[in-house]
Amino acid sequence: MGQDHPGRPHHAAVNAGEAGRMKSPNQLSALEAARAIEAGTLTSEALVRACLDRIAERNLDVLAFTATDHELALRHARHADQQTGGVLRGIPFAVKDVIETRDYETAYGSPIYLGHRPRVDAGSVARACENGAVLLGKVATSEFATQTPSNTRNPHDLRHTPGGSSSGSAAAVADCMVPVAFGTQTTASIVRPASYCGVVGYKPTFGFIGTAGLKPLSPTQDTIGLLTRTVEDAAFFAFGLHGARVADRDDLSPRLAICRSGQWEHARPEMIDAVERVAREAQRHGAVVRTITLPREIEDLYDLQARLFAFEARQSLAHERLHDSDKFSERLKQRLAGGLGITPDEYLTMRRRAALARAQLASLFDGVDALLYPPAQGEADAGLADSGSPRFGALWSLLHVPCVSFPVTRGPQGLPIGVQAIGAHGDDARLLAIAAFLARVAADR
Repeated sequence: MGQDHPGRPHHAAVNAGEAGRMKSPNQLSALEAARAIEAGTLTSEALVRACLDRIAERNLDVLAFTATDHELALRHARHADQQTGGVLRGIPFAVKDVIETRDYETAYGSPIYLGHRPRVDAGSVARACENGAVLLGKVATSEFATQTPSNTRNPHDLRHTPGGSSSGSAAAVADCMVPVAFGTQTTASIVRPASYCGVVGYKPTFGFIGTAGLKPLSPTQDTIGLLTRTVEDAAFFAFGLHGARVADRDDLSPRLAICRSGQWEHARPEMIDAVERVAREAQRHGAVVRTITLPREIEDLYDLQARLFAFEARQSLAHERLHDSDKFSERLKQRLAGGLGITPDEYLTMRRRAALARAQLASLFDGVDALLYPPAQGEADAGLADSGSPRFGALWSLLHVPCVSFPVTRGPQGLPIGVQAIGAHGDDARLLAIAAFLARVAADR
């Protein structure tokens, strides 16, 4: 498999449609590119070449991609150009390296699996390709999608973390290397890097994107989602995986609630300002906004989420723990040690408490279409040794509800800050429409 970067060909200018200006193909959103391909003004081959050129130009600095195969990607792009069907026809995508691919090594971010090549694609990858998308390559993950970071850097400032564990996914999309990337979230691993890198992070309702072929970590919480540059792209690709299209909704007058909790004490002033700004702008554009407080019995599940994770991850990584623990990071060893002493009865009790909380959470959405919440403590911290606190995603991952982080502003250091919108269980289409509305009104300010 070729890993080197070929010469960079000249790109023909492509009309970006609604944007009303010329863009390089790799700068197009997924939806813009899909419309141009359908209109015959862009080929998948030209789009894939532009993405590969951007990878060649920037990846040695950003370190988002771990593997590409230029000839393979271009061959698949040419095949897509010869087809007429497929909702996602010709759109390149990248895959976080805890999701298995038969054409690329899948190392799960661990030296234990260097050179490992699965026999089949994960279900999510196969579904994307079935609907016409073109696999561009693999992007970096932290160790087994836990807290020991990859080498990826934030493309807005290489001295800062991109967040984790979907670090490569967020950085590659933010740097216009690819329009769409699969990420995963067990605690906050989609919404936090999305906020840090200034892109959209969509964590679907638990199970909406199948997890077959994902390296399990905490199976009751593991969720495959997407990193994109617009909310509309997330909706387009997520529903396109299922062969469906999402209808535009411009008539929204959403009912929103700023959801306060004790976790807000850990949010920096610029993050709180961003959430409140989105609420004000939404209200100015016709939304109804109120403030609610997260019930204490739900907020108290934050510690339970970490213990549930430790118990399940200790099982999921049992083989590696028993045979290759010398290749674990110290951080992972300590995290798995947190599962020691948790009895089966305690685990099952935690499962029951989580199920009860999911039922209770439904009442928060009586008269509310979406909650507004921080996705991270603020902008990305300096340094690469730590990828930031996962606290702002933990409860929502445990509760299985859909979440969308979308970029809103810049912080004191000039780095992106996003806001998180949270929907009711299974209400993904409405949430994505509301998040698109919120992203628009925030940009119009």
